[in-house]
Amino acid sequence: MPTTQSEPLAIGTPLPLFRLQDPTRGVDYTSADLPEAGGLLVMVICNHCPYVVHLRSALAPFAERYATRGIVSLAVSANDPEAYPEDAPPRLAAVAQELGFGFPYLYDETQAFARALQAACTPEFYLFDGDRHLYYRGRFDGSTPGNGKPVTGEDLMGAIESLLQGAPPPTRQHPAIGCSIKWRTED
Repeated sequence: MPTTQSEPLAIGTPLPLFRLQDPTRGVDYTSADLPEAGGLLVMVICNHCPYVVHLRSALAPFAERYATRGIVSLAVSANDPEAYPEDAPPRLAAVAQELGFGFPYLYDETQAFARALQAACTPEFYLFDGDRHLYYRGRFDGSTPGNGKPVTGEDLMGAIESLLQGAPPPTRQHPAIGCSIKWRTED
């Protein structure tokens, strides 16, 4: 299974503005719709990637745990649904419902938001502070399909705990490893 490693977006980078489709609600969701919060977790995921499938059942409980502590979460898929029909908006909505996502699972049709994040792979996690500046970017934990390590979320959990304690961004940022984002080809 070929993998891609993420390229780091600079810590402190402001959250890029966005307008993305919310297939579950049938409306657009924008950065202006985000509630005030102590932090924002952006999860770049998709439906078909085995790295995402490996950990996706942990995402709803993880987000719910931190929602009670002031962290807002959302997921975004930027894959080309022409090439990967499993990542088309109706399937995003179905998976969000099936897995009980209590957060929006958005579709980045133009792929502009994913490019602004310098996203390279799925799954990839971006934690922004209360002022919407990047605090952590990288992996959920060290578990990958077939490596025998349990899915714990420990790397992301450590970053969120540090953020909630008012600590500076972690000096160790763990790059995400997973399937490459399926970029559209230009005609």
